[in-house]
Amino acid sequence: MIPENLLANSSPELLFGLGFAGVYLTIALAVVVLVVAAVFSVLFSRIGFGMKVVWLIFVIIAPVIGALLWFFIGRNHTPVRYW
Repeated sequence: MIPENLLANSSPELLFGLGFAGVYLTIALAVVVLVVAAVFSVLFSRIGFGMKVVWLIFVIIAPVIGALLWFFIGRNHTPVRYW
């Protein structure tokens, strides 16, 4: 929480920058969660070892694109696990 006297004496540029910092941190946290979820999803999928390595390399080299492609394309082509 930001003290009120800091807000009262601050320039609009500072407040604008603080707002953008919050937005950037939220986006960065969302990307980290997406990539970590993709890595665990690849590791626990039923695809072969070679394809797991390929997907993990792709997710690590291009985190956002790799994770999104895994969830929209790669995960849909894995065999369904029946217990």
